Amino acid sequence: MLELNVKNETSRLRSVILGTAKSNGPVPKVEDCYDPKSIESVLAGTYPKEEDMILEMDAVETVLKKHGVQVYRPNIIEDCNQIFSRDIAFVIENKIIRANILPNRGREIEAIRYVWNQVDRSNRIVLPKECHVEGGDVILCDDYIFMGTYSGEDYADFITARTNMDAVIAIQELFPEKTVKAFELQKSNTNPRENALHLDCCFQPIGKGKAIIYKAGFLIEREYQWLVDFFGKENIFEITQDEMYNMNSNIFSVSEDVIISEKNFTRLNTWLRKEGFVVEEVPYAEIGKQGGLLRCTTMPLIRD
Repeated sequence: MLELNVKNETSRLRSVILGTAKSNGPVPKVEDCYDPKSIESVLAGTYPKEEDMILEMDAVETVLKKHGVQVYRPNIIEDCNQIFSRDIAFVIENKIIRANILPNRGREIEAIRYVWNQVDRSNRIVLPKECHVEGGDVILCDDYIFMGTYSGEDYADFITARTNMDAVIAIQELFPEKTVKAFELQKSNTNPRENALHLDCCFQPIGKGKAIIYKAGFLIEREYQWLVDFFGKENIFEITQDEMYNMNSNIFSVSEDVIISEKNFTRLNTWLRKEGFVVEEVPYAEIGKQGGLLRCTTMPLIRD
């Protein structure tokens, strides 16, 4: 049996599901894309090649194994994009919660069924179908659970709105001892520079009490300000619109002081090293063309 344990984003990682780019399928049609960044790369003719994405994900697996992490990969489904494992399920404490994701992505959960089945049945949670949630909108910070959401009346018009208030309430009921705090995110179906697809696209806590944040990703300024006050302004790395577009907040912590980051994030990586972090740089720019990066492709199962 798998004894799940995830309380935050930065404790020593022991076990993780890393997505796969194998048999990723053809370049999607624009109308089949789930986010504006994928649409942009399809229209520009720069949609990433499968072999390039496989190399990028293998580089991450190599780093994870170097740090003693057990890495699970999804079973391969022919012609199916299985890169973003964080979207299909997520772990809080000792429970694995199945994300109610876009209906045409339902097959992806079957590819990790072999992991799901290793968890005690009482700790496998399937939320009611009216609860929409994806793992990128769920960020753990010990006694707090931060959740990105969108509660506008036009929610249904946004394919980029992935987590609703029903899900926020359901998570609070599942973890009554935690403080669940929701943050309204800026959404756009068409402009990737004005769209925070998930909370981890504009905010992420890292080790040593620090955090990365993008102010304009938040719809309500006082919610952004709450996070700045919570971490302390001196502990926050503010990213620009271009850096948000390139996914600078979507890095991944292996421990309190080891971070996997994209090799082109020059300003961020320099700051991280100055703050005492070990930065493991990997190429991930091709993956990034689909609107997600390192945190999106990893789903932690056990942290110390």
